[in-house]
Amino acid sequence: MAASRASSAASTEKSKEKGKEKKRDPKASLALLWGEQDQPRRGPKPSLTAERIVAGAIGLADAEGLDAVSMQRVAADLGVTTMALYRYFPGKAELTDLMVDSALGVPTEAVARADGWRAGLTEWARQCWALYQRHPWILTATTMRRQLMGPNQLAWLDAALAALAPAGLSAAQQHDTVLLVIGHVRNLAQQLVDRDDEADQEWNRLAADVLDRHGHRYPALAAAIAAGAFAPQSQDPLDFGLTRILDGVAPLTRRP
Repeated sequence: MAASRASSAASTEKSKEKGKEKKRDPKASLALLWGEQDQPRRGPKPSLTAERIVAGAIGLADAEGLDAVSMQRVAADLGVTTMALYRYFPGKAELTDLMVDSALGVPTEAVARADGWRAGLTEWARQCWALYQRHPWILTATTMRRQLMGPNQLAWLDAALAALAPAGLSAAQQHDTVLLVIGHVRNLAQQLVDRDDEADQEWNRLAADVLDRHGHRYPALAAAIAAGAFAPQSQDPLDFGLTRILDGVAPLTRRP
C-alpha cells in the first residue's frame, strides 16, 4: 500500500507539473529576469534561491541537453520536492528564460577596446561562437519561441551596436548587420550540435557510391568534389563567412 501511495503521489506531482507548464506567463518571466518579482515577507527563510535553481538547471542542460531539464529533474538534483521549485518559477518556460540570460553572461571588455568597428564586431562574433560551444542548448532555448530579453541579452545587443556605432551606418543597417553576423554564428553552432561523425561517414560512403554510378549527370558537382570542395577544412569555420559579411558591410560605411 505504501508503494502504491508513493506511486500515486509521484503521478499526481507529475500531473501538476505538466499542468503548470502548459501556460507561459511573459509577465512572470520579465519580473524574474529583471529582479522585479514580489518577495515573500513572512515565513521561514527559504532553503533555495532562484540563482541556485538556475545554476543547477544550466549544469543539467550542459551535460544532457535542454530536453533533460524539467522541474521534477532539477528538483531531484537539488534534493527538494518539485513543488518547492514552483515557489520561485511558474514552470520550465520561465526557468528557461533565466537559464538563457544567466548562461549568456555579458561580453568582455575586449569588444569595446577593439580598434574600429570591424575588429569590435569580429571580437563580438567570436565571443558569441565560444558561448554557443559552451552552452549549445541555448540554440534550442532561443528558437522554440519568441525570446524575452533579460539584462544580459540586452548587454550583448548593446555591445554589438556600440561596436558598429563608429561605422556611420543607419540604425536599421546596424541592426541588420548584427542579425547577419549572429545568424552566421548560430548556423555554424547548429551544424556543430547536429554533427554525428559515424552517420557522416556512412553518408559519405553512400554518396560516393551514388556519384560513382551517376556522377556523369552532375559534372559541376563531380568536379567540385574531385577538387576537394567537401573535404574537411583546416581554417576557422567562423572566419570565411564572417569576413564575407563584413566585406559586404564595409562599402556602406564609406557612403555619405
